[in-house]
Amino acid sequence: MLTHNTIMKLQEMHLGVMANALKDQLTDTTYADMCFEDRLSFLIDAEWSTRRSNRMTRLIKKADYAISDACLENIDYSSDRSLDKSQILRLSTCNYILEYHNVVILGATGAGKTYLACALGMAANRNFYTVKYLRLPDLLVELAISRGDGTYRTVMKHYKTVKLLIIDEWLLFPLKESEARDLLEIVEARNRKASTIFCSQFDVAGWYLKIGEPTVADAVCDRIVNDSYTIKIEGDSMRKRTGLCE
Repeated sequence: MLTHNTIMKLQEMHLGVMANALKDQLTDTTYADMCFEDRLSFLIDAEWSTRRSNRMTRLIKKADYAISDACLENIDYSSDRSLDKSQILRLSTCNYILEYHNVVILGATGAGKTYLACALGMAANRNFYTVKYLRLPDLLVELAISRGDGTYRTVMKHYKTVKLLIIDEWLLFPLKESEARDLLEIVEARNRKASTIFCSQFDVAGWYLKIGEPTVADAVCDRIVNDSYTIKIEGDSMRKRTGLCE
């Protein structure tokens, strides 16, 4: 009866894994000779491990990756891609996130920019950082809509607090003046407060042309380039090589 009440209390406290682990201990004779501290440790470890696993699953789901199975362990380091493995391994530690640095990934269509960005995002999730993946066109539309419906500050606050923001299709098309200013707002909001991965087909000189207004272009590029690690992917399209999505 006492044990039943204990299990009920654990369940009421939303400690279901610990409750089930206690049931297992009561039916498994291998626990009989263990001291109280060891048995308690097993119960706590079961609850802790499950909660960490569930938390990571939630983080990955909220990130909304374009490639949900991307991982750094599967990066193709073929010589023609010119990838610096030591650099990517350093980035996998996520120290750049702690230091509020950015990552710029450059490469042609199909080079594997999106895959690498999502893989870095997954590494961040494994370290329990919040991540959000989105395309720049979608971000600009969201910001424009939020200006109209009065939620602009709320949207900006959200993107300011995400630890790692992955912006794909960065400056693929020329911006309108309002879009350029929205872009500056998001970059400024995250500058030295959070990390961003930018995936682009164009180098920085091309960014100036896409942003258009020189003053805004200077402000955006200055906040990104001088505080970023740059990865340039060479070689043939990964779609042609392996059939993987970019």
